[in-house]
Amino acid sequence: MVIPSIKLVLPINRRDIPVKERSSDIIAGKLIQSILEGRIKVHEPLQSERVLSTRFQAGRPTIREALQRLERDGWVTGRKGMPAVVNDYWKQGNLMTIVNILEHQEEVPDEFIHHMLELRVSLTPTYFRDAIHHHRLKVISLFVPLEEVQDDARSYADFDWQLQQSVAMLSPNPIYLLILNSFKDFYSRMAEKYFSEPDHRKASRDYYEKLLDLILKGDIEQAERLIKEMMETSLRLWIQKMNGGN
Repeated sequence: MVIPSIKLVLPINRRDIPVKERSSDIIAGKLIQSILEGRIKVHEPLQSERVLSTRFQAGRPTIREALQRLERDGWVTGRKGMPAVVNDYWKQGNLMTIVNILEHQEEVPDEFIHHMLELRVSLTPTYFRDAIHHHRLKVISLFVPLEEVQDDARSYADFDWQLQQSVAMLSPNPIYLLILNSFKDFYSRMAEKYFSEPDHRKASRDYYEKLLDLILKGDIEQAERLIKEMMETSLRLWIQKMNGGN
């Protein structure tokens, strides 16, 4: 009896297949870079679709798709029958604008970290308060890895991201987690830059320990107050770093 050979066909893991970047995304990225570098000024019109088509050696539909992405992400405002106008992206942009800024910066700008720390002053105390109120024991468990955190920027950045994301997930308001997730790929870069200062790591370690103690006691009001004070302290420490330590 001859046993027939069987050819095994393994399933393809599509995540392992490199995704080719669309031409429209490449063009949009180049235009964003030009805006960030000041070669295309805020409030000035872009070149016409015809000129952009020639410049990038692409068809008009591809150019139109790139411009639609720029408008969706807050970089330009389209005008019927006329070239789109560049927005003041800090005032007219959206969450995707921030993601785009970080994608096109090799180094996270100091100014951007400043703005993010200001945002944390407003957001972090609220989603921590809500999470502690609804899931106090689960929040307490998130501090267990603190004992293993090494005294280096990467370790602190990883712990802080996991803590922030997990607490936001425990908050009944999903918007906080969506906002954090928008910066997921870049949070470590920003945090590592902040935690590169030993004083910043020490201040954070003391803060984590004090916060855990208050949560264990069930003092939500004092915990919220401490979180806000620490967010303000982080901002002050970063401003000092930007000013050369003064």
